[in-house]
Amino acid sequence: MSAGTVIRSTSPQRPGLRLYLRLAWRNVWRNPRRTLLTLSAVAFAAVILVFMVSMQLGGYGAMIRGATGVFTGDLQVQAEGYHAKQRLRTAIADASSVEARVAAVPGVTAVSSRAQAFALVSSATRTYGGMIVGVDPAKEPSVSTIPRTIRKGRYLSGATSDEAVVGQALASNLSLTVGDEITVLGQGLDGSLAVAVLKVVGIFSSGVPELDRQTVEMPLASFQSAFLLGDRVHAIVVRTGGLEAVPHVAGLIRAAIANRPGLTVLRWDQLLEGLKQGIAMDAAVGWFLYTALVLVVTFSILNTFLMSVLERTREFGVFLALGTRPRILGRVVILESVILLLLGLAIGTLAGAGITAYAGVHGIAFSSSEELLAQWSLPARIYPRLDLLSVTLGPAAILLATLVAALFPARRIRRLRPVDAMKAV
Repeated sequence: MSAGTVIRSTSPQRPGLRLYLRLAWRNVWRNPRRTLLTLSAVAFAAVILVFMVSMQLGGYGAMIRGATGVFTGDLQVQAEGYHAKQRLRTAIADASSVEARVAAVPGVTAVSSRAQAFALVSSATRTYGGMIVGVDPAKEPSVSTIPRTIRKGRYLSGATSDEAVVGQALASNLSLTVGDEITVLGQGLDGSLAVAVLKVVGIFSSGVPELDRQTVEMPLASFQSAFLLGDRVHAIVVRTGGLEAVPHVAGLIRAAIANRPGLTVLRWDQLLEGLKQGIAMDAAVGWFLYTALVLVVTFSILNTFLMSVLERTREFGVFLALGTRPRILGRVVILESVILLLLGLAIGTLAGAGITAYAGVHGIAFSSSEELLAQWSLPARIYPRLDLLSVTLGPAAILLATLVAALFPARRIRRLRPVDAMKAV
């Protein structure tokens, strides 16, 4: 039986997957230097993407935890309309019972009530406008880091004492030191004059310039007495087990206070809209850079595939002349690209995950940029967050983009004519 008869057989034997893999693997290593360079490029890109995405997510987490931990909390219960326009009369009535219901919700780890008003704060020589915050001295340390940032003196000691702690910048503006007295002058709930004379027992530096410049904290009971609030507060601050639990806990709290109309539950991203927008903007810039990196790697690998196909054009022509179908050759070329990509991505992903895991334990210090990072509520040491998203997102993008690019060399093979291909040099 002649060779032409075999090629024109009505029931040709189809090559199996094992044969495809053997051919593809041998072709991948026909040029070891080029293969190693391509593997290095893919692996390096995977390492960069895994580490940088993990670093970015870890930075966002640290930023959110820092911002919410200082003052805001993970979420708050407020009277409707208070967040948009902070009026003294827009308060939560019968706050003690509401706080008790919130504290009983599963997932809530800490809760504390606050009341606040804007008033004039006077020392012996100067007067400035400030935000007066009434806090529960026993519960506030569990929802805020301000009690742990006292630079001089101490924090509030009693629920009904006439004491105050003042932000460092405000204390400087008022020429205050520990032991001095301040006079708070504002408007009570009924429109009468609200006056409180307080002894400064501590000066704090929260790391948030806005808070340090205008905040005075005093015991909640004393605040309610001075401003005639009774059992009213403006916010019930809640901490949860983690940021991922906030949406679920917020839903449970809404259900727990469903019979109290006029109350709303606000998550951290609703309370700190500026922080949310800043994270979104930074993420957009980051994804743009990652996309550019993926495209550079994709075109580099595409160039490798095209060169490989051009070098083997004559070989492909011989196969086509012997009766090999173009789609079979195309499958082999695509399988070569898959093997090359998977090998490079596996090496890069494992290396990137290892580096990220090490950095996640020991952290990455930015001691020289501590002041700059503090403005974004970031600590001086960042811990990358290694999870399924950060490990798979970058490598998956490279794999998808390069597989699409590999279709072009395969398409070129389908257009080859045996006679013209065998004439190629």
